[in-house]
Amino acid sequence: MAVRIRLARHGSKKKPVYRIVVADSESPRDGRYIAQLGLYDPTREPALVRFQADALAAWLKKGARPTQTVAQLIRRAGNTADVSA
Repeated sequence: MAVRIRLARHGSKKKPVYRIVVADSESPRDGRYIAQLGLYDPTREPALVRFQADALAAWLKKGARPTQTVAQLIRRAGNTADVSA
């Protein structure tokens, strides 16, 4: 079982809001997840990116790998945790 940090899409049609979640790599995109770490709202200007920094660092330390998109969001938010997608 591989654990990934990825986006889960919520919101309505044409107005997406994404939760940043820790999930098994085999579970569906919007399906079951282990923990919610943050929020990403691309519709705001500027885009809103919020993380629980301590929880994110703990999951990265446990070996959870972020997807490429989530790794970019973490870097853009200025989080200095070790991020390698």
